[in-house]
Amino acid sequence: MARVIDEVRTLIEPKLEELAYDLFDMEYTKEGKNWYLRIYIDKLGGVTIEDCVTVSEVLSEILDQADPDPIPGAYYLEVSSPGAERPLKNEADIQASIGKWVHLKLYQAFEGAKEWEGRLLQADEEAFTIEVKDKTRRIEKTIPRQLVALIRLAIEF
Repeated sequence: MARVIDEVRTLIEPKLEELAYDLFDMEYTKEGKNWYLRIYIDKLGGVTIEDCVTVSEVLSEILDQADPDPIPGAYYLEVSSPGAERPLKNEADIQASIGKWVHLKLYQAFEGAKEWEGRLLQADEEAFTIEVKDKTRRIEKTIPRQLVALIRLAIEF
């Protein structure tokens, strides 16, 4: 599966860049009896349904014309946005999210909780500092990075 992802990435990234989209993520997975190639795109200002349709049509043509075909057999192509609560996959994503509301899922409890939400104030090699709501006040928490299994954007309520 990694081979398929690598080959598809090589084919589509130049066209996505030409169209001013970022390739956020890709997955090639089997669900039931069907295979799915899921491509998550992003762009400045956000992704619309029309963007997904356009990119799907362009990428479908590129993949159909590829020789050799990087994907053996039938599959469904899905193009979408990573969503409002997208995972922060790398350091650039994390640094670009400073000041935004995030959700952290931990491997083990920190101060009695395995999940935290708050405004990301700082991220360095050692820890994430977030501002959490505690009833009517806001408190800073510094959570060691080695405890964090997942960090993603969240919607503040």
